[in-house]
Amino acid sequence: MLIATNELGHVVKRATKPAIGTMLANLRRGNAHLIVERVDEELPGSWYIQVLLRENNAYQLEYRDGVAEQHFQTMTVSQEKVLVALFGWAAAKPNWQDGFMWNNIGEQFSSSPRAAPEPADGAKQSADPGRV
Repeated sequence: MLIATNELGHVVKRATKPAIGTMLANLRRGNAHLIVERVDEELPGSWYIQVLLRENNAYQLEYRDGVAEQHFQTMTVSQEKVLVALFGWAAAKPNWQDGFMWNNIGEQFSSSPRAAPEPADGAKQSADPGRV
């Protein structure tokens, strides 16, 4: 099942092409974000595509295929290209990502802990910036 949600909290369950298209067309300041999620008990993880209309009127498009390491981002000024990508993703069409240069941004969302580098003076840093 596809669920579409905008920044205002409007939710469309079993989202259709017309619903997704209308939600994309209605993006503007104060309602600049759209998420389409694929909810399927047989698909572990998070599966979604999302759009952010940035202040410069460019579209930031991202998708995630199940795990944080498979999170990608691109930018475009074309609402039409975003719409084609949204419809292609929603229909699980092969090669729907074509036409964009995607950057893997998964490491920004990875839950794997990484050791923090030690300060040069050897002192431990506190997790609370107000404490030493």
